Amino acid sequence: MTGKTSRDKGARGEREFAELLTNELGQVVKRKLGQARDGGDDIQVGRYRIEVKRREKLAIEAWCKQVEAACTAAADIGEDGQVNDWVPVVVFRRNGEPWRAVVPAMWFIKAMREDL
Repeated sequence: MTGKTSRDKGARGEREFAELLTNELGQVVKRKLGQARDGGDDIQVGRYRIEVKRREKLAIEAWCKQVEAACTAAADIGEDGQVNDWVPVVVFRRNGEPWRAVVPAMWFIKAMREDL
């Protein structure tokens, strides 16, 4: 796949996932423009910084490091003097497969605890 074809597929995947979030959350979610150039995440919703991948060959660990680096680079001090706590998320999908999400285990455990 050429560089342009790969970028186009990635952009389509980002738009597809943003549309899914828009439909499920009931608020308009758009992909960030310039994220590839800036080295940041693709979509941000609240405290969630999301890296979207639409690929057949998986490199989940590398993608996690990419979005974690974006969270670290974006760390700032809130009005309360605390460091903003970003949640790094990787979402990915292969052809014909559903979207899947990878989050830090402690966020998953926190969500489970709140649900139980």
